[in-house]
Amino acid sequence: MTFQEQLITLRKQQGLSQEQLGAKLGVTRQTVSKWELGVSLR
Repeated sequence: MTFQEQLITLRKQQGLSQEQLGAKLGVTRQTVSKWELGVSLR
C-alpha cells in the first residue's frame, strides 16, 4: 500500500475531510490533496 493509499484510508477511517486533516497538521487542504494524489510529499 502506497503512502497516498494509506493517507486516504486513515483519513477516512477517522472521518476527517482533507480540510480537517490539514488543520490538525498545520497545512492547507490543497497540501493534503497533493499528498493524496502523489504530487508532493512535502
